[in-house]
Amino acid sequence: MAKRDYYEVLGIEKSASAQEVKKAYRKLALKYHPDKNPDDKGAEDKFKEAAEAYEVLSNEEKKAKYDRFGHAGMGGGFGGGGGGMNMDDIFSQFGDIFGGGGFGGFGGGGGRGSRRVKRGSNIRVKVKMTLADVVNGVEKKIKVKKFVSCKPCSGSGAEGGSGGFTTCDTCKGAGQVNRVTNTFLGQMQTASTCPTCGGDGKIITNKCNSCHGDGIVKDDDTIELKIPAGVEDGMQLSVSGKGNMGARNGVAGDLIVAIEEEEHEVLKRDGNNILFDLYIPFPDAILGTDVAVPTVNGKAKIKIEPGTQGGKVLRLRNKGIPEVNGYRTGDQMVNVNVWTPQTLSKEEKEMVEKMKDSENFVPNPTEQDKGFFERMKDYFR
Repeated sequence: MAKRDYYEVLGIEKSASAQEVKKAYRKLALKYHPDKNPDDKGAEDKFKEAAEAYEVLSNEEKKAKYDRFGHAGMGGGFGGGGGGMNMDDIFSQFGDIFGGGGFGGFGGGGGRGSRRVKRGSNIRVKVKMTLADVVNGVEKKIKVKKFVSCKPCSGSGAEGGSGGFTTCDTCKGAGQVNRVTNTFLGQMQTASTCPTCGGDGKIITNKCNSCHGDGIVKDDDTIELKIPAGVEDGMQLSVSGKGNMGARNGVAGDLIVAIEEEEHEVLKRDGNNILFDLYIPFPDAILGTDVAVPTVNGKAKIKIEPGTQGGKVLRLRNKGIPEVNGYRTGDQMVNVNVWTPQTLSKEEKEMVEKMKDSENFVPNPTEQDKGFFERMKDYFR
């Protein structure tokens, strides 16, 4: 099923400010929170949908891409700006938006354990694309060095993967500490991340020898990318959950893929169109001919009509680049140039001299041009 427009999801205009985006998400998050709607799949789906919309529209860079390219600009087959979010991602985000995870009775985990989920950082890579890759789309495998979950301790940070923990005395395992402040409106309770355990709710007593308690280690990872057709140089696509893993069984960040488009030997890109300069001999321009011109995916035969003038542009429909967020495909424009020889043999010069005397080789000016030539004649007498 096609995704709904993110602005429609949050019920806001495109011109909405960052504060309005946050306010709209906050309202929907409270309305559809799983703790308020137990066993309601529809409410859970709307909760996830709102979180995905907020994750994109609250980020200036992602919002700019979405405004320009729509859902396809967020990665399409990549997992998009938020399509790969899991509930841990969402609850972590939900906690952040209400200030440290506590608001109106909901914790950062919303009844699922309020311990803080650590999110890994994003990774940025450049991927080179040929013009053929851009036109057809491409699948690539790239190798990146990143933080992955430690295998010996299963990402827990404790030796052996189990045991080696003690409950945090400060937060009593909650991962948060609550403060009650007396105000003129009455008592106000706020929650913040536990400073002792960093939100884990527990302290490692026997750290893993491989990761030294972090739960993550550096390693090589091969990632398969499916890049859609129509991308352009400088565009960035997001692969959700393929960045660095978060410490101690946290959630992974994203892989940000920057597109770097390589120049073609003879074809040039102009938006969604492709340009090609064709040079034909003078006799072919006079007599006409059939020529094969290169395209991204091979060759195409075009007809040069007799008497073709230099500068004429021929169009090969749908031989250009598809729109990354649409159904239209550009064209290939063939700019015809008539090649003038720079050196001639004696016989060739004589042939050209004979042609000069023919009225067929005199330019055929328009009526307006004729008047201009006549005036110039009088001027230079």
